[in-house]
Amino acid sequence: MADTTAPNNSALIHLTRVDANGVGTPGACDINDTFNTTGIGYSAGGAVTQLTSRTTGVTLNSLTGAITLFTAAGSATPASFTVTNSTVAATDVIAISVKSSTTNLYEVFVTAVGAGSFQITFFTTGGTTSDAPVFNYAVIKGAAS
Repeated sequence: MADTTAPNNSALIHLTRVDANGVGTPGACDINDTFNTTGIGYSAGGAVTQLTSRTTGVTLNSLTGAITLFTAAGSATPASFTVTNSTVAATDVIAISVKSSTTNLYEVFVTAVGAGSFQITFFTTGGTTSDAPVFNYAVIKGAAS
């Protein structure tokens, strides 16, 4: 039976690469090298709160994070703010979701991604009560080729 343990007792995934001629080459990769802080899998996150309004930009330099919006009444009119984040490249994908909202229902989208930042646009689909929703995000590292 093949060895299924990499150095430091991490797990190996056994793979077979098949070329254009149908020739297979066996190999393995260390799961800990695959799912590290390069943008896939678990990474340390951060948290930040908007200070003066719901269109005030925030800075959070982590691959994952939670953004607490400024406490204000929900609005059906779209509003946007910029997240400055040194881990973001123009080719990355940003996943975003509503973590919590006390009373309003929010739609949230990433409407721009550039080197060092991304833009979030949001609005309510129901409710105008004053609250401070929290949006979670994750940077998925990408490449254009």
